[in-house]
Formats: sequence, C-alpha cells, structure tokens
Amino acid sequence: MTEEFKTSKPIYSQIADRIIHQFVRGEIEPGGKLPSVREMAIQSGVNPNTIQRTYAELERMGVVETKRGQGTFMTEQADMKRKLRREIQREMIELFISNMRGIGANDDEIKEAVEQCLKGRGSEV
Repeated sequence: MTEEFKTSKPIYSQIADRIIHQFVRGEIEPGGKLPSVREMAIQSGVNPNTIQRTYAELERMGVVETKRGQGTFMTEQADMKRKLRREIQREMIELFISNMRGIGANDDEIKEAVEQCLKGRGSEV
C-alpha cells in the first residue's frame, strides 16, 4: 500500500507525523514494536533510507527507542503521549487561527465561530 505524500514537506517527516498521530490515537501502544525498516518502506512505498531517517528522527525526539537486534519500539514514557497530543493540538489551533485571520476574522469572531461549532451550530457561522 503506497501512500500519497505532499511535496511541501519531506517524506520522512510526513511518515514520522503519521506514526505520532497513530500513537496519540492509541493505534500504536506505548512499548509497541514498529515494523522493521524494510517492512515499513514496502508499506509506505519509499526507500528504506527514508524510513531509517524517519526512525532516527523519532528516536531523536524521544518518541521511539531502538533496541539493537530487536527492533524499534514506541516509548513507554508515561507523559510522552500527552505531550505529543498537546503539540499536535497547538499546531492545529495555530494553523486554524492563521487561516481565520487570513480571511479577515478578528479574535472575537474566531472565538464566536469556535463556540458555535462546539455547540453544534457550525452551519450558522
């Protein structure tokens, strides 16, 4: 199963983001084993060097741990999932605010739009 990748961001980074999102959503458990570099490369339709770089970046971030001869595993740090979730939320909110300001919305209009959507009246915005 090959994936579609955006040209605006490096592929290794997009794969790392996908793994982080799967972890945050609970699709990959803390301590869960990731596919081997070769397996992940085949699944993603990319060069194994790209996956090696992905895993190295995730390890640098403290999200995974490589155990020699055993493979690559998600971290078991209790607070990592919560930390990653907060980072993703912040990025999404910043992008949303930037887009809203891009159409000329001020802070009060942004807050009102969010409140209406949360109350289920998003179509009235």
